[in-house]
Amino acid sequence: MSLHLLLCLLVLCTAAKPPNIVLIYADDMGFGDIGCYGHPSSLTPNLDKLAAEGLRFTDFYSSCALCTPSRAGLLTGRYQTRSGMYPYVLLPESRGGLPHSEITISEILGGQGYAIAMVGKWHLGYGANGTFLPTHYGFQHFLGVPYAHSQGPCQNLTCFPPNTTCFGGCEQDQVLLPVLWNEQIIQQPVDFTQLEQMYNDFAQSFIADAVKSKKPFFLYLASHHTQYPQYAGEQYAGKSLRGPYGDALMEFDGSVGKLIHALQQLRVENNTLVFFTSDNGPETMRMSRGGSSGHLKCGKDTTYEGGMREPAIAYWPGHITPGVTHELASTLDILPTIAKLSGACLPNVTLDGFDITHLLLKGRGSRRKTMFYYPTAPNETQGVFALRHGKYKVHYFTQGSIFSGSTPDEDCHPTAKMTPHDPPLLFDLESDPAENYNLLAGGMTADLQQILSNIKREKDIFEKTMTFGESQILKGTDTALRPCCNPTCSPKPLCCRCSC
Repeated sequence: MSLHLLLCLLVLCTAAKPPNIVLIYADDMGFGDIGCYGHPSSLTPNLDKLAAEGLRFTDFYSSCALCTPSRAGLLTGRYQTRSGMYPYVLLPESRGGLPHSEITISEILGGQGYAIAMVGKWHLGYGANGTFLPTHYGFQHFLGVPYAHSQGPCQNLTCFPPNTTCFGGCEQDQVLLPVLWNEQIIQQPVDFTQLEQMYNDFAQSFIADAVKSKKPFFLYLASHHTQYPQYAGEQYAGKSLRGPYGDALMEFDGSVGKLIHALQQLRVENNTLVFFTSDNGPETMRMSRGGSSGHLKCGKDTTYEGGMREPAIAYWPGHITPGVTHELASTLDILPTIAKLSGACLPNVTLDGFDITHLLLKGRGSRRKTMFYYPTAPNETQGVFALRHGKYKVHYFTQGSIFSGSTPDEDCHPTAKMTPHDPPLLFDLESDPAENYNLLAGGMTADLQQILSNIKREKDIFEKTMTFGESQILKGTDTALRPCCNPTCSPKPLCCRCSC
């Protein structure tokens, strides 16, 4: 018997009753978008209540500033560079997807007898015959869209009030957006006015069935909100002070409220860890339709704080003491933390996450002391673009992005080309989270030199352990792989239509 298996068995023998897990993942939501993070006109009473009664993070990071790589990091506990989920994002016709050799949260919980479901946005691959869909990674049920809802025509995105022209064109040459049940298309194109209600109904039904069968459950709710183009059902459309973005945010918040209500009604709230965060920062190029980084610099697709520092809340009544933590943590830490709480074995691979149960349950310091920032198109020659160690952050390279345009800060714009920095830029994120004041601007001192040396040592140690996996995105595309509910129809892609 291997040492790894023996240790696994010892953990299983000593584990307490495993908690239910609800993992809520927003899309392109900025650090400054919700009420409890300071936005003055966002109506998010349910998220604000979770923050007031749970643990709100001020220094929580995604593994990347873009959808596909950040979702890979969340579910595997590994940087996207290891799994090959780079550069940029997968397309509906991509040949690649999350390698089946990667082990996900859902797979480790499957061995613990959990009921497991995903609802919402996947964006880790579709592939031939749906080979990269969630059902191939430990999810027993999947209701959702296999990629971003912006990756298709938006004409079917119904707007309120009636006869209002929808905002934005999206990708007109793509197939109409499908909704899948497991691996079967049940709707194409999506009816956005009813989509969230469909998701809410399924989520509540799944939880009720799991409770009835006396199984612990894991629900991964990966919302399309609040990515552009925003939409909302009739209950929320036109109701917010922030226009379409605020309407979408309100609908997302409403879904959170319905989930919590279901847990309460089924009397499992006190044995359920609810964790909320977002995949990456806001798409500021959309201006008021793109979200807010708050006081942080830039947004989506950059390694500035606005691109990767996210709102995050952990809620578990009777187990997590309400409060605010300034400890460092990341989406990479969610897999090892869930493994510890559930008594599951950790995958026998290199993990980039840390178990933060002591931080959640006992208010102790986080085991994470360092965060590495890869660009959305990384390579082994350049390595990490930035690194945070304790309160200090250095930038070895900086680069703007089209997604972070339309702000007064030109460092965020696509005109800000990739720039190496030697010496690197150095910021104290405790006193300057907006990254305004380079500590080296006044010259090098012995103390600053020591800080840089310590950080460089952390960088060198980490990069020696990093092996880049084969890029899945660069495997190319094949239009025949686009999901179509009527695969023999013509002309494609617009003939791909069906209804529930």
